[in-house]
Amino acid sequence: MAVPQMNVSMPAPHSALAPPSPDPEVAATAKRRQFSSGDKRRILAAADRCTEVGEIGALLRREGIYSSQLATWRKQRAATERAGLEPQKRGRKADPTLAEARHVAALTKENERLRRKLATAQTIIDVQKKLCTLLGLPTAEDPEETS
Repeated sequence: MAVPQMNVSMPAPHSALAPPSPDPEVAATAKRRQFSSGDKRRILAAADRCTEVGEIGALLRREGIYSSQLATWRKQRAATERAGLEPQKRGRKADPTLAEARHVAALTKENERLRRKLATAQTIIDVQKKLCTLLGLPTAEDPEETS
């Protein structure tokens, strides 16, 4: 009895020309989602319209958000309707003492510049007075002689 041989073709190993396909289960890079103020308003309005049991859960699953996000957005909306939904500036807050020190330094620099300019102007005025006295011209300090 002869056993028939089966022709089973094995898949070729990945060649150097074709890169391996990425795993669909793993995200390439994690990226934090950011919702615009319009998206937040739309989701909040949809959540406010939910009246049946389980509708909010379905909305959260459909939008891909957590209930804590919805609660935070509601608090922001309650605190201030418009400003709470706008994107907030991230990072360190400005140090008021540092800002005041910069302001004082700028004013001191401006004051020194103006002092130098005043000294130059006074020197020019003194030279003009001396020139007028040398040439015998009347100056603003001399009383005008009337005959």
